[in-house]
Amino acid sequence: MAKQITMPQLSPSMSEGRLVAWKKKEGEKIEEGEVIAEVETDKAVMDLEAFESGVLRKILIQEGERVAVNAPIAIVGSADE
Repeated sequence: MAKQITMPQLSPSMSEGRLVAWKKKEGEKIEEGEVIAEVETDKAVMDLEAFESGVLRKILIQEGERVAVNAPIAIVGSADE
């Protein structure tokens, strides 16, 4: 079942983040705990790790875009979806 990856709140004062870079491309397999993107908070650039294994189905936010905390940034699903 496909699930959304959302912009995490990486610091207590963070209300939005900027997606600096994707480390994976659409269609690539990802493993739980693997770094899939870099996110800039109000204080630093941090790694965004996959919360589960699967396939990166769709990237919703492009590099350089700012997005609110908890907003969807990508969709991950199983290999057979």
